[in-house]
Amino acid sequence: MIKKVNRNYFWCTTFVQELASLGVKYACISPGSRNTALTIAFSENKAIKSYVIIDERSSGFFALGLAKASQSPVAIVSTSGTAVAEFYPAIIEAYYHHVPLIVCTADRPPELLNCGANQTINQDNIFRNHIRWYFNLGLPELSVKRLLNLKTIAARAYYESTIDSKGPVHLNFPFRKPFEPNDFTDEIQEDLIKSKISSSKLTASNQENVKSTYSKKDFNELYKLLKRTKKGLIIAGPDYIDSNFAENCTKLAAKLKYPILADGISQLRFGKHNKKNILVNFEGFLRTDSFLKNWNPELILHFGKTPTSKGLELFFEQSDSLKYLVNEFGDWYDPSNKAVAVIGLKPSVYCKSIIDALEKDNFQRDEDNWLNTYLKLEKISVTSREKIIDKADFPFEGRIIGEITSLLPDNSMLMISNSMPVRDTDYFAVKSDKTICVYNNRGASGIDGITSTALGIQAHSQKPTVLITGDLAFYYDLNGLLTSLKYKIPLVVVLVNNNGGGIFQMLPVSGYDKVFNDYFITPHNLNFSSIVKSYGGSFINITSWKHLKAEFKSALRQNKLTILQVKTNSKYSADLRRKYWSNISKDLSEKFQ
Repeated sequence: MIKKVNRNYFWCTTFVQELASLGVKYACISPGSRNTALTIAFSENKAIKSYVIIDERSSGFFALGLAKASQSPVAIVSTSGTAVAEFYPAIIEAYYHHVPLIVCTADRPPELLNCGANQTINQDNIFRNHIRWYFNLGLPELSVKRLLNLKTIAARAYYESTIDSKGPVHLNFPFRKPFEPNDFTDEIQEDLIKSKISSSKLTASNQENVKSTYSKKDFNELYKLLKRTKKGLIIAGPDYIDSNFAENCTKLAAKLKYPILADGISQLRFGKHNKKNILVNFEGFLRTDSFLKNWNPELILHFGKTPTSKGLELFFEQSDSLKYLVNEFGDWYDPSNKAVAVIGLKPSVYCKSIIDALEKDNFQRDEDNWLNTYLKLEKISVTSREKIIDKADFPFEGRIIGEITSLLPDNSMLMISNSMPVRDTDYFAVKSDKTICVYNNRGASGIDGITSTALGIQAHSQKPTVLITGDLAFYYDLNGLLTSLKYKIPLVVVLVNNNGGGIFQMLPVSGYDKVFNDYFITPHNLNFSSIVKSYGGSFINITSWKHLKAEFKSALRQNKLTILQVKTNSKYSADLRRKYWSNISKDLSEKFQ
């Protein structure tokens, strides 16, 4: 049957149908002219839910949140020119955090490049340093060979973003006018073309683990080492590790009699697994002069990404422990450059394989003095935390995470912003049996796009979602609030407002008063209330811990965008953190002298 079609539209519809057949469920589209055919193709596909987000930077981060929560690739679509570059911050974060994004950028045809044509830049492999795969599709062509190749490219993009190395991929789509479906350009034998082009055989059933970089020889060598090493330590760094990891990691720790230092965003502090060997107040004792001298482990198993803890970072630099990294993709998460090797395997799978081997050998380690010593260190730190942090006067920044996690309902989502919120979470978030899934943007640790990411997480999960963020991060992503208004996405934001770069209070530069106040603190003096209300949100200034508790519970019930602002004094907060660490050091010296 002969059918009149628009070449661009037919091309894009074929591509989008292939993505849908592979399992892509979401697309984030920023309006433009050159991406008209892509936009219409996504909008008409019922298997893919499309979000229209004006600001490309917000769109990229919203897609990031969707992809994190769904653990599946999300398509993002832009027109040509500088709009493409606006995706870059989200792409960088996705690259370093292995989050699957399929970046679809419309482009001008070859004859309009490098000749001063409007809204035209060099888009060829523009994200080359931060993507897993790139392909320029060339101009649409409605032949069986080219359409089959188009479907193969779609399948390859899905594979590269999700299965092989996991992360963002970039597809560049040049188009000539006209773009609209009813502006016909070609006549085709539609039935003939469709009969000769089959969809990809890539399905969910063959999307299993990445290639392991771990041999049987490697396994045996480290297994023997673990069996004979009594003074070992397990580090659980930030990661979206699968649901079996907590159970397998804690079981392994129990068999080896190793303590686990669990990062605040490691997923190990929350949930119904056994937490007996999990330590969460380690930042205090790691900072003491006596730790390395008296409690330096012989071996460290480090699961996940680079830890948040500054104390751990300094410890790694000074320690001569044998350190092994274990993460799914074999990434070298070790700024100290002290690691012996990296094991490219899912941490839960690795833990289970060691447990199985230990049980087969009837391994039993009766000696637990090493573990008990670490548990005593934890207990001393807990006593200091309960006395100084948990009872701190309003509005100490470090107490906020404890207050919020105690109020969060079971089975909820918690997004933690970078800078001080993520550090205070690491310092002060206590263990809880509640299921709280903790999210973050620690791939590149930027403060841009935090709110949009949280909104993307909520949009997929449909569960109670809370964001703890700072005022600068909130300012950077004000545009993201429009997505909440447009799509009625509820989000409770605890806004820690210290009127500028409060994290710099923790750095030596804070002693240089003149330059510090003028160039680092950067007070903005913004009244966020009127801005939030213009986006349809509620804004409440919190005045006490009791007030925070009442308004937080109310915000969860209201199921809308609600900002709870806690105005703080960053200098006071920094001084109280130092007092806490100093107190731990004093207590340790008294009890272990």
